[in-house]
Amino acid sequence: MKKILSLLIFLSAYNVYAQESFSLESESMRYIRRSKPEDMTIFEQNKQKNLLFVNEEITTHIIFPENIKMMDISTDKLVGNQCFDNIVRIKPANRMMDNEITGTITIIGERHIAQYTVIYTGKPSCANSIFDVEHKEMRPYQNPDVLMPVGDMANYAWAIYSSKRKFNNIKASAYGLKAVVNNIYTVGDYFFIDFSLYNNTKVKYDIEEMRIKLTDKKETKATNSQTIELSPEFSINNTKSFKKSWRNVIVLKKLTFPNGKVLRIEISENQISGRVIVIPIEYQDILNADGFSDELLKHLSNKSK
Repeated sequence: MKKILSLLIFLSAYNVYAQESFSLESESMRYIRRSKPEDMTIFEQNKQKNLLFVNEEITTHIIFPENIKMMDISTDKLVGNQCFDNIVRIKPANRMMDNEITGTITIIGERHIAQYTVIYTGKPSCANSIFDVEHKEMRPYQNPDVLMPVGDMANYAWAIYSSKRKFNNIKASAYGLKAVVNNIYTVGDYFFIDFSLYNNTKVKYDIEEMRIKLTDKKETKATNSQTIELSPEFSINNTKSFKKSWRNVIVLKKLTFPNGKVLRIEISENQISGRVIVIPIEYQDILNADGFSDELLKHLSNKSK
């Protein structure tokens, strides 16, 4: 009898142990990291992030030096959006305590990233209404989708725009209009084509559109002719009307094409019977273009600053 009683007690104790073991094994494991002295250094670095002050009566506009690819607001205490290529706007969702930390905003551009700690201020006069992001506040990062930021394109284009004409062999004329190519440069993976239009008539020229095409030199049948339309990555002059002269610098991705093809810049007038002028550029002209030397590129870079 004692043996049976001892066996029952043993089995009961084993069952309780098994249930407890099963319960422990069923629970998710939690790993707790012990704090270390260097954690305080990380905390202090985070405290030193750039500060941005906001108030519910002021809309804060943040101007980034390059086009913005993405922005992130870490908390629902702030509302905002991207209102232009390089501008975002934010505002507190509600009234808060003075000097309350409302969260962080992260702005990612074409080649740089910036992050700010956003602080609520009870005084509207102390809030940032227009905030310019400085280069020293940004960190660079590699973006394989951006070969050249738009800001750099603009700097090169303006430098080329203000330079003297060096091409003399590419010209076209029609309907009292004359077109000339002033310069062709290559910078990195892009072509910069600088050209001018001159109006020798008394009727102003209203530009409807500008199209860039890669087409056959000798167009035969439509079925045999292949035309590729190209879109400029950047254009410095968006003026749609001129009386006497008009100059522009367009940026195209670097391309190669056979001798049987020609690059055509077509500018058409804003009328049903409008005037159209075509500037043909052969690949040999691009190969012989000025602007391939490092010294010239350095000169253009310095001039654009």
